[in-house]
Amino acid sequence: MIATIRGELFYKGLTRAVVDVSGVGYELFLSLRSVEKLPSLGSEVFFHVYTSVREDAITLFGFREYEEKEMFLLLTSVSGVGPKLALNILSGISPSELARAISFKDIKRLTVLSGVGKKTAERLCMELKDKVGFAAGDEPGFVPGAAPSDASPDGGMGADVISGLVNLGYPPLKAQQALAAVRARYSPEEISAMRVEELLRVTLRSLA
Repeated sequence: MIATIRGELFYKGLTRAVVDVSGVGYELFLSLRSVEKLPSLGSEVFFHVYTSVREDAITLFGFREYEEKEMFLLLTSVSGVGPKLALNILSGISPSELARAISFKDIKRLTVLSGVGKKTAERLCMELKDKVGFAAGDEPGFVPGAAPSDASPDGGMGADVISGLVNLGYPPLKAQQALAAVRARYSPEEISAMRVEELLRVTLRSLA
């Protein structure tokens, strides 16, 4: 089993990369978040790797961060969540954000992610809520399985805004980045004073 790979970045695409290791090219499937962090071609790269072995194929999944690999393994342990869906989930949310959403049973936040319906979101929360603490990083106040006292500066409107942007055709990751830019531009007090419709308009303007 291949656990890690270090080599030269030979190719990068929308969902995969090829790493040249002493003349042998290894194709790795990646989340969009990992793809966005790739350096220029020819640069040295390092990936944590999960090797999927089936009768008809051997597939390598690459992760720039160890926490992302661990979260991938947890996701694929849930009934109905295969490697493709796990990568879709990790393309739209960081491991720490996902840990919070699962621990706080934030179904609305989870169903914004590509391929995640209400039933899948409920299974993720039920099966993983006590296992995701490792991915919380240094976020203050994180207690697996506990309810949030103040989960976000917008009182939860962010999930509605992201959902609205996705419904308008924006990719989940782009919607999240736009909302993050708005949160960086305005104070928590200014954001909390906005209605959902106003926050959505402001976020849309940041995408223009």
